[in-house]
Amino acid sequence: MNVPDRSRTIHLSVLVLFLGWCLTGTSVSLADAGDGPRTEPPLARAKVYLAAGDYRRAVEACQMNIDQSPSVESYVYLIYVYHALDGYLEWLAEHDDWVKVGQLSLSMVNRGTMDLVDPPDMLARMAKEILHEGIRQQYDVVAGMANRLDKTRADELWLEVRAWEKNHPENWWAGVPEPWQWDSTSPGPSLPFGSAQGRQRRGK
Repeated sequence: MNVPDRSRTIHLSVLVLFLGWCLTGTSVSLADAGDGPRTEPPLARAKVYLAAGDYRRAVEACQMNIDQSPSVESYVYLIYVYHALDGYLEWLAEHDDWVKVGQLSLSMVNRGTMDLVDPPDMLARMAKEILHEGIRQQYDVVAGMANRLDKTRADELWLEVRAWEKNHPENWWAGVPEPWQWDSTSPGPSLPFGSAQGRQRRGK
């Protein structure tokens, strides 16, 4: 079905506005995260969201993790979700799977039941470029924050990311490096910066 240019412009504007909310590190309160109390830590939920391809909620969960346990690790975890989203987006484009690119863009602007009666529609290639630009901008912002806390530790974590990508070239964006242990019952990083274990790992 052909959609008027005006309608496409409105839908693209909605996507841009959403990215300004979701990809700028906006905090999500526990009260807004669900209808009832949750026992799972944010990172455990983020791991499930990544596996499902629900990158909007994965971003939100990692933002919540920063609120609860601010550290260089928590900032790198958020960076990784942006990186995973971008990696998945590029993989879809390389395989000419523009239907899934369109579905991914829709998931980033999901408005719940409203989409059933007023589904947003946009060119998948245009949506990809908008998403890519927003992701890269926020990646750079959060990476700067992590580096200000401890660039050496951030670099160590990123080496784990590169190893993970090398070992899982076809689906790394759907999970996280094994050493991170996001399914742990603890809401914080597995080796908190400043702990005795963390200092030993860094040789301090």
